[in-house]
Amino acid sequence: MSKKYVYLFSEGNATMRNLLGGKGANLAEMTGLGMPVPQGFTVTTEACTRYYDDGKNIAPEIIDEIFAYMEKLEEITGKKFGDQQNPLLVSVRSGSRASMPGMMDTVLNLGLNDTVVEGLAAQTQNPRFAYDSYRLFIQMFSDVVLELPKSSFERIIDEMKEEKGIQLDTEFSDGDLKEMVQKFKAFFKEQKGFDFPADPKDQLIESVTAVFRSWDNPRANYYRRMNDIPYSWGTAVNVQAMVFGNSGEDSGTGVAFTRNPSTGENKLYGEYLINAQGEDVVAGIRTPLTIETLKDNMPEVYRQFADTARKLEVHYKDMQDMEFTIEKGKLYMLQTRNGKRTAAAALKIACDLVTEGLLTKEEAILQVDPKTLDALLHPQFEPAALKAAQPLGSGLPASPGAACGRVVFSADDAVEWHGRGETIILARLETSPEDIEGMNLANGILTVRGGMTSHAAVVARGMGRCCVAGCGDMVMDEHAKQFTLGGKVIKEGDFISLDGSTGNIYGEAIPTVEASISGDFNTLMSWADEVRQLKIRTNADTRRHWPVPHRAHVL
Repeated sequence: MSKKYVYLFSEGNATMRNLLGGKGANLAEMTGLGMPVPQGFTVTTEACTRYYDDGKNIAPEIIDEIFAYMEKLEEITGKKFGDQQNPLLVSVRSGSRASMPGMMDTVLNLGLNDTVVEGLAAQTQNPRFAYDSYRLFIQMFSDVVLELPKSSFERIIDEMKEEKGIQLDTEFSDGDLKEMVQKFKAFFKEQKGFDFPADPKDQLIESVTAVFRSWDNPRANYYRRMNDIPYSWGTAVNVQAMVFGNSGEDSGTGVAFTRNPSTGENKLYGEYLINAQGEDVVAGIRTPLTIETLKDNMPEVYRQFADTARKLEVHYKDMQDMEFTIEKGKLYMLQTRNGKRTAAAALKIACDLVTEGLLTKEEAILQVDPKTLDALLHPQFEPAALKAAQPLGSGLPASPGAACGRVVFSADDAVEWHGRGETIILARLETSPEDIEGMNLANGILTVRGGMTSHAAVVARGMGRCCVAGCGDMVMDEHAKQFTLGGKVIKEGDFISLDGSTGNIYGEAIPTVEASISGDFNTLMSWADEVRQLKIRTNADTRRHWPVPHRAHVL
């Protein structure tokens, strides 16, 4: 019997993580739990490793199997791929064994072309939605598959806004978006020398290939080295029926955590956007609403989401990071995974889960990554100096801690300044996965756009970096390498300080002091004492005085 390379979500479960990747295994598990998951299938990690073994080609039998499973998805959804009357559109997403947020590639709304978009507009009686989905697809497919950056299309959008005297994407009319699609396609042909691909089957295979290829891109390789993730694992690809958060004011998309990833507080924490698609939230281009406001805007959806979130946390026995979409008042769960969190939050969550009876003490100890505890030992601002300093402005306190350094405006400049031995702060309009190396070298991260679940916030928390996001009062000029805030111009190389606990931004260097340790640290370490066998703990790398209890602990 030939090897099986593709699985429906209904054929998998959480134990198949190595084969289906984390995202595919969790989608399969949620399907088995009866949760509202848009159905689809996973192309396995073994297909990815074979792609590289075969000289970066997808074998014909794997392509045949993908199309056979697309037919099964058509039966499940009652829609047809590439059909004008009742079109099936899909998303294509990466999903490795280990969570690698933002490191690899995603394509949404795949299956659209000039004919299908007309059918979608007629079927939904919503031309604006259809053409908004089409222009998003052209942008993402061009960027991910054919390496024509999304930012080049953003310039066309900005020019159209200026021409039509509008400020927000949502102010474009149906006709404006139809015109935008034509401009996008003309720009694509001008840049690439051929027409934008119109055959949905070609779009699908090219996108699957691009996800496999993204396993070997520079930012993914850097992230893997940073987090000790083996190259040999490969990535799975998830092909999932689209649900549309951009189909009206009764639709939306969001990212949420079952607990606060900065503090560990046992409270739903997250953000969403009305009339938007998933990438809009994590990209940080629009500033979202807090999850609490969903309770007022869509009370039944909020109740269902809160109930689903609680069930997932109990099932996985850990804080969950979830993506969801609301289409015409109906909730869909697109992803769940164990959430990235700060060191302080990791300790609080582990201790609270023991108190709540979800974990044993031994399980709680194992749940806390020893490397994250280093973040608790980082300096905080010296209280008297902080009190004397006047903030220039503030943003969202996306990842706690204190950071001081010379400001730089690109990942490449971060590498250069860090190489000179300077401590740096990376300031960006919004971060993207390409900024990963600069973010890792920076002492802190500052963005104009984005919320608490933006790319900058999630990656900074995972790295233990201080981050202030969504400072909308900043006037950024990345070309001139400067920003203006609070009436002061800050240029490349100037000192700034960030307070990731309050969101305050200071136009000066503020001295720091050693951190103090929370009671949760002592609690977890006392549990570790109960089961430890080694009796020595030492830091052999850095000579410093650790602010921890005298007795030795081993995690």
